Amino acid sequence: MNKLSTVPISVLDLVPIVQGGTAAQAFRNAVDLARHAESWGYRRYWVAEHHNIPGVASAATAVVIGHLAGATTTIRVGSGGIMLPNHAPLVIAEQFGTLETLYPGRIDLGLGRAPGGDQKTAQALRRNLGSSGDTFPRDLLELRSYFQPDSSGLAVRAVPGAGLNVPIYLLGSSDFGARLAAELGLPFAFASHFAPDYLFAALKIYRDHFQPSQTLEKPHAMVAVNAAAAETDDEAAYLFTSLQQAFVNLVRGQPGPLKPPVTTMEGRWNSAEKAHVDRMTRVSVIGSPEVVRLGLENLIEATEADELIVTSPIFDHEARLRSFEIVANLHEATKLEPVEAH
Repeated sequence: MNKLSTVPISVLDLVPIVQGGTAAQAFRNAVDLARHAESWGYRRYWVAEHHNIPGVASAATAVVIGHLAGATTTIRVGSGGIMLPNHAPLVIAEQFGTLETLYPGRIDLGLGRAPGGDQKTAQALRRNLGSSGDTFPRDLLELRSYFQPDSSGLAVRAVPGAGLNVPIYLLGSSDFGARLAAELGLPFAFASHFAPDYLFAALKIYRDHFQPSQTLEKPHAMVAVNAAAAETDDEAAYLFTSLQQAFVNLVRGQPGPLKPPVTTMEGRWNSAEKAHVDRMTRVSVIGSPEVVRLGLENLIEATEADELIVTSPIFDHEARLRSFEIVANLHEATKLEPVEAH
């Protein structure tokens, strides 16, 4: 059986606000995509915490998760991720304890240690919180303690939260998250959709140092990938220019709403910016269904991923739906391929 059929696929949504659009429209599109993803067989639907970025509507991540979970029935919904240093661990435990109570068995808590925005935004978020990326292991330990079974001996409890089984995933773009996830025996998701440089090194560290736990007996590695799938290679390349423009704006320190696609990127970036964006988007599959299938299969083979999480920042909502549908159809089609006898 083809490897694509054996690896679950999930959705990562930054809930993009497009040029000329609104946050309200972005939320409506997210609900529509989540419902389609559920019907197409995606395993989970994750949204990411970003702040002070005009093109991303998912800043209040737990609120968005609740909205999406309430609009669907079976798909797992969660964070990819919550930036733990921005919050008191108790607050996150209470938020996700509430979500798990409302939608039992469907909530994931993915955690990262980046600010999810620039340094000024991080300062505004954290103020007197006193936590940072350096305190992440300590904050994680505290957060996990709030989900332990209720005990009358605890001075502070998460209500709801205590005793609930909220799966925790560690996210990362370097070896830090890989080492910590391995040490704690937690699943690990790598942000290769925008920071692919340490992908293979981080996966090796995670697998080599993994310690079995009550959570996991063996490593579970998720690999993020950009996808722009369309009927033709040219159409897919055209759709992908919206993401390329977004990364150019990030490189320039000028983030904005997701722009419409363009017929060519010539004149819209210089050679250094192009090289930087090409490096950031190296883990991407762009093209017709057959090209995308081969790209996903090659990524699975190269990374030995246990799960793929797909993101498609495409300007037009219908084209974005179609991209995710093509990926889902490829995943399902490989299950139906006959297995050759040997």
